Amino acid sequence: MGNLKVTMTDVNGVTTTFDNVEEGTSLMELGKQNDIAGIMGDCGGGCACATCHVYVTDEWFAKVGEPDDIEFAMLDMVSDVQKPTSRLGCQIKMKPDLDGIEVTVAPSSSY
Repeated sequence: MGNLKVTMTDVNGVTTTFDNVEEGTSLMELGKQNDIAGIMGDCGGGCACATCHVYVTDEWFAKVGEPDDIEFAMLDMVSDVQKPTSRLGCQIKMKPDLDGIEVTVAPSSSY
């Protein structure tokens, strides 16, 4: 079941591609499980801390979609938001139409 692809660039500019991501896995979970620099996920995926802030590439943002009001409010508290492609990794769960998604972990110095 785990055959979805994610490419993640960490805060140090190191790019890692994961070819075996299971459907339903959030980008925050993927980052934490693989020690991706900059993905802390301090709140455990509850959309309450913004320590899994990622920038979705423009070509993928339409498929990922806009943040909901709660996520938007959390993103509004961080100073390095790149509108409109900032999202919280805990709120992006992998599904077949996100196969191949590319994201960059946001700098965490402002948290």
